[in-house]
Amino acid sequence: MDDHILEMRDITKTFPGVTALSDVHFDVRRGEIHAICGENGAGKSTLMKVLSGVFPAGSYEGEIVYDGRSVRFHGIRDSERLGIVIIHQELALVPYLSIAENIFLGNEVTGAGGLIDWNRANAAAARLLDEVGLHENPVTPVGELGVGKQQLVEIAKALSKDVRLLILDEPTAALNDADSAHLLDLLRRLPGRGITAIMISHKLNELTAVADRTTVLRDGRTVETLDMRDPAATQDRIIRGMVGRDLESFYPGREPAIGEEVLRVEDWTVWHPVQDRRIVDGVSLTVRAGEVVGIAGLMGAGRTEFAMSVFGRSYGRDISGRLFVRGREVRPRTVAEAITSGIAYATEDRKRYGLNLLGDIRTNVSAAALGKVSRRGWVNGNAEIGIAEDSRRAMNIKAPSVMSAVAKLSGGNQQKVVLSKWLFADPEVLILDEPTRGIDVGAKYEIYTIVNRLVAAGKAVLVISSELPELLGTCDRIYTLSAGRITGEVPAGEATQEGLMALMTMERESRT
Repeated sequence: MDDHILEMRDITKTFPGVTALSDVHFDVRRGEIHAICGENGAGKSTLMKVLSGVFPAGSYEGEIVYDGRSVRFHGIRDSERLGIVIIHQELALVPYLSIAENIFLGNEVTGAGGLIDWNRANAAAARLLDEVGLHENPVTPVGELGVGKQQLVEIAKALSKDVRLLILDEPTAALNDADSAHLLDLLRRLPGRGITAIMISHKLNELTAVADRTTVLRDGRTVETLDMRDPAATQDRIIRGMVGRDLESFYPGREPAIGEEVLRVEDWTVWHPVQDRRIVDGVSLTVRAGEVVGIAGLMGAGRTEFAMSVFGRSYGRDISGRLFVRGREVRPRTVAEAITSGIAYATEDRKRYGLNLLGDIRTNVSAAALGKVSRRGWVNGNAEIGIAEDSRRAMNIKAPSVMSAVAKLSGGNQQKVVLSKWLFADPEVLILDEPTRGIDVGAKYEIYTIVNRLVAAGKAVLVISSELPELLGTCDRIYTLSAGRITGEVPAGEATQEGLMALMTMERESRT
């Protein structure tokens, strides 16, 4: 029997004005975990959509050989019939349906008369959940689960379809460390079940931990495939293949020039919108001009809730405390008032809250400061285009023009549009919530460079991140948050991952 379960030969896929894939060759051996990596826009997801039939035969050039024979998929059902299942980065689950209903959606367990047999469906779902290590009742609504558990539901759903080749697109992008570790352990066990896996990820430490081989794509072309047992298959080698150059450091150097205090938060307390509990409990912190300050904390520590409440009270109720910008107390009650006060917030969920996905680059860049390009209620379209073009060049946004829809941009380029919007608004302090989530190392480096330019111009930047190396590599000071309270403040030069984690897990008794 052929050692390869899959070969993709000379795959070329074009969109109007853009060649997404150009003569890509790619093969996967039976029973291996094969990783694909590359910068945002390198063609990784497009290649997998070709494989799974999302982009049907006839819409691309080249040949797919699966299980020793040439195949042509006209839709995702065709690939699933042969055991190829893809789990997209944006999970395809219905939050109001139960776990069992989601697992068998479109593939219902029926009994006599074609009616759904719920007893059999729930029992089968329970067995699948046990296989993936998820201890939940099958009748639990999916919307009540965290993202990590929802990923496991997606894998259980794939197992229900007798999967032979499982494709996972950025499976750990939105997971905390514990959920990521559990998912990676599950992936390691898949080959023992006769399942081959393809994994797309920007997290190079995960690739080196679980992958048997790694294929690197750059600009829609295959660069090389590495055997991860080879000592030469280092993270530096992968990065060089992805970006076409060496990154001397993951984080660009910066000489701090820290000035006067820009942001001061005193005794900031926020209550849950519905429940009778504090989410943010007496937080006090400062950020100075030219300074990057980090907030480290585990999921549920209150980091995002703190940022959103500061940004025009867009989260929580019964908010108390004092807020100062450049020594002047401000009391923003809305997002618009927060922007006017000199505060900007780049959300962790750029697709839902950070961008208008129906709009283009031009309208997104000007959205937070329309007053700068309008007069008497009329927007000056030429001025808008000029500002957006300046941003596109300065931020190296990869798009044919500023009239390109942001929904079609890669994650890294979308994040650059978000930053462009806030740079145009010219805030005094910029709060960045998970600024590089789901972004490749090359785009991360560019975003860190943009942050450095901001602080060099005298702005104050507050960074929230789940990646401790990112905080250590980019910040001047780091606050730790646990259960809504500040548990430590450490100069970045004196901080370690172990020390920060100890502070992040420190239990502090809440005030009554």
